[in-house]
Amino acid sequence: MRILVIHNYYEHPGGEDRVFESEVQMLRDHGHTVVTHTQRNDQIRRNDRLGLAIDTIWSRRSQAALARVLAQFRPDIAHFHNTLPLVSPSAYFACQAAGVPVVQTIHNYRLGCPKATHFRADSLCEQCVGKALPWPGIVHACYRGSRSTTAVVAGMLGVHRALGTWRNKIDVYIAVSEFVRRKLVQSGVPSQKIIVKGNFLNVDPGHGQHNGGFFLFVGRLTPEKGIRLLISAWKQLEESLPLKIVGDGPLAAWVRDETRQQPNIELLGWRTPPEVLELMGAARAVTVPSQWYEPFGLSVIEAFAKGTPVIAAGAGALSEIVDHERTGLLHVADDPADLAAQVLWASQHPWSMKSYGRRARCEYEKRYTAEVNYEQLMQIYARARGTRVSPTPKVSA
Repeated sequence: MRILVIHNYYEHPGGEDRVFESEVQMLRDHGHTVVTHTQRNDQIRRNDRLGLAIDTIWSRRSQAALARVLAQFRPDIAHFHNTLPLVSPSAYFACQAAGVPVVQTIHNYRLGCPKATHFRADSLCEQCVGKALPWPGIVHACYRGSRSTTAVVAGMLGVHRALGTWRNKIDVYIAVSEFVRRKLVQSGVPSQKIIVKGNFLNVDPGHGQHNGGFFLFVGRLTPEKGIRLLISAWKQLEESLPLKIVGDGPLAAWVRDETRQQPNIELLGWRTPPEVLELMGAARAVTVPSQWYEPFGLSVIEAFAKGTPVIAAGAGALSEIVDHERTGLLHVADDPADLAAQVLWASQHPWSMKSYGRRARCEYEKRYTAEVNYEQLMQIYARARGTRVSPTPKVSA
């Protein structure tokens, strides 16, 4: 199969970029001919504001460039990940004109929220959901703290909702979780066009030793990831339990200041993916205290792959992935006291946590390997093309 995969890289690398790259590699590993068409947001600095605003809503340059790729490559399917802002929704029209079926993976909440997070002023927000023009986001300057920039994104959403782009130009949506699927339906996407397919790991990192005796947080140090909640919970613990924090971001200095007098909390900063997996394999449990609606949570399945249980907020997709008292523990979202209680229980019941870790590893093998994900993706492509096809046999190295 000839597959064109389209993605607009973010200025700061994130989970969506990793999923795009992993999926491309997975498809190539299975013998498909894959061409990528990408843009990068670090190019934005070279664009004038008016030109960028126009391109965000409808980029003629992007549409023309993609049309040339479509004519030369003649793909069987076009698979989109992120289009904001440089690819723009005009790319869907180029695919339709070329007669190429379109699949769109939804990693966030952009179709119902200009900021794509449903998180504002350190709390959940759904004021824009269901609105033809998401004007509350403009009022609150949700995207990059700018009313004008938010107005551009909101305008893009409003224009393409009016044009029927989301309903008519995309053949199949991939929602990374059932929670994301429900939010898409609330945003006006036809439910019959949405298929749920979670993320995966391209390479099995193997079971960990779990001999480190510490709890672990891995993630960008931002309010929505729950780092403040985590520090607050740790200060309420009756025992001095070791916590390692991996990540960087806007709240790094705050975390450093808050933990200076907490010898049991260690800020490790940014670490490479292999280093992160090694830490996960040594940890008692991985904590995921997100305060926004986590769409999926790659760190959860990474922990599962290492046989490490997860203590997560019971909101968003996390409550779908983590099975309470089976593959980990769920705490009441946005409640540091309940998070502290779950961590304390975990420290006092090591044999139960080891059992949860074994089940987490089984869950990874059942749901989140590249092989399982590949079979699901082939069926999605078949649906988009209107045919039933058998997956291409994997090519031996």
